[in-house]
Amino acid sequence: MIRSMTGFGKGTSIGPGYIFSIEIKSVNHRFCEVVVRLPRQLSALESRIKAEVQKRVNRGRLDVYLNYEPTEEREKRIKFDKKLAVAYYQTFQEIEKELGLNNVCDVQFLARMPEVLTIEEQEWDEEEYWHYCAEALEQALSSLQLMKENEGRRLAEDLNYRIGLIEKLVQEIELNADTVVNEYRNKLEDRIKELLPNNEIDFARLATEVVLFAERSNITEELVRLSSHLRQFKQDLSKGGAVGRKFDFIIQEMNREVNTIGSKANNYFIASRVVELKSELEKIREQVQNIE
Repeated sequence: MIRSMTGFGKGTSIGPGYIFSIEIKSVNHRFCEVVVRLPRQLSALESRIKAEVQKRVNRGRLDVYLNYEPTEEREKRIKFDKKLAVAYYQTFQEIEKELGLNNVCDVQFLARMPEVLTIEEQEWDEEEYWHYCAEALEQALSSLQLMKENEGRRLAEDLNYRIGLIEKLVQEIELNADTVVNEYRNKLEDRIKELLPNNEIDFARLATEVVLFAERSNITEELVRLSSHLRQFKQDLSKGGAVGRKFDFIIQEMNREVNTIGSKANNYFIASRVVELKSELEKIREQVQNIE
């Protein structure tokens, strides 16, 4: 199955005290480019996120957004700075002694001093963060892949249809290729009869001209190669996988053969079919740009 390069995926994971959420947006790109946007506290996870995404995606630009929010379950604790509190207390005692005051410093007053009491959240190490982040990332990647595969099915249907049109055009060209030389011979003979009196035709010279034209206008090799490219394209389309770059190359080669056919076949019918071929190949080329 082929996959589109465009898609969106989202995943969430609930850990003790935090909810992790990840969104992935994918668009067309020649290579695989992963851009991760995450809070500064989780910056250590960036390389691991990129590695996981690159395992699942072969081509495209992917923007990964990671966010986490605290919940009420998050364990907190109060940190008491004893040394600082003692320093405050001793200072206040000196002030009381100097100014003749009594009981200025009680526990509540001391607790309000800066940095004496601070609230700390339980610290997590990188592995704990990664465990819950990886769960959300897996969900996001799975939903992204599903969306890309659904779009890939629609692309495959359109490509199969257009390849069928191209095959019909190629068959029409093959059926008319043999008539090109005969038409040229008849036209050349009629022209000679108009120019030469008494039908003085040099049939040996005429045959030579026809043979030379036949060699120049022969498109058998181009038709064989074009048919081979079409078979290869259909095989890869049915096989699926990351075939976008290969399709780029095949379409380029098919265009080359069609251009050669158009330049060699001196025939209005074939020339009109070549125009149609180019039109369909251009439509396929545009679609192929969306395939991973």
